[in-house]
Amino acid sequence: MNVDGLIVVDKPAGMTSHDVVSRIRRLAKTRRVGHGGTLDPMATGVLIIGVNRATRLLTYVIGAQKSYTATIRLGQSTVTDDAEGEVTATTPTDGVTEEAIRAQLATQVGEIDQVPSAVSAIKINGERAYKRVRDGETVDIPARRVTIHALDVLRVRAQDDVIDIDVDVSCSSGTYIRAIARDLGAALQVGGHLTALRRTSVGAMTLDAASTLEQLEERAPDVIDLPMSEAARRAFPQRTATEEETRTLRHGGPLSPVGIDGPYAVFSPEGDVLAIVSERAGRARAEIVLAPA
Repeated sequence: MNVDGLIVVDKPAGMTSHDVVSRIRRLAKTRRVGHGGTLDPMATGVLIIGVNRATRLLTYVIGAQKSYTATIRLGQSTVTDDAEGEVTATTPTDGVTEEAIRAQLATQVGEIDQVPSAVSAIKINGERAYKRVRDGETVDIPARRVTIHALDVLRVRAQDDVIDIDVDVSCSSGTYIRAIARDLGAALQVGGHLTALRRTSVGAMTLDAASTLEQLEERAPDVIDLPMSEAARRAFPQRTATEEETRTLRHGGPLSPVGIDGPYAVFSPEGDVLAIVSERAGRARAEIVLAPA
């Protein structure tokens, strides 16, 4: 029997997000599987997987705030802004101080205009930027407004001709951690790239709740971490409907507003999730109905 819900996967290095989706399709014995927010192959950590009806929740998961631990290397630039790309320039870092590093990172905190990495999945004139770069083109990607809520320096380590900086980052969806490394290196005029990246949370879903692929293999096909209703409780503000409101929502009708900032999840008196709702124009209307009519 197919089950609906979310899986919090601790993605290993060396796999694409699509590779993980393919593995989960096999384990869960269903084709209806998707992921909420791509992780580069080099990156590890929290990757949210939706199974069956829960794939409809992934739009909201993708937009959630995210947290990472990362290591930035100063003194080397790469074509991809991370360790997977070819080194394009090397510059001695002996004149770079920890105070300068902290000061430049502080300028990236808050609401900023960030230019995504050229080797990214962003589409330029209908084609992925990374494909254009690999085809030898020079790609000009416009800056995007993102918010970096916190960027904390954990450790600064000078070794040989490079400096490694361990950081914690909390940011909005759409932020490129690789771009933080690139821009720090550019500001200090020594170049920079990312050597390690681990996503520690997506919204309220953290590494503490994550399963490795090996653990999922062992318990397959029972791979769901968060059944539909529990997933909705974890991801959204909540409202409990009356019996009459439950009947209305099951058929896609609107409810009276209650003043909750949306989107929020509405549950039946029995605790089953019914719909994801937003309030507008004096009504609470379903964005998606999750309960069968």
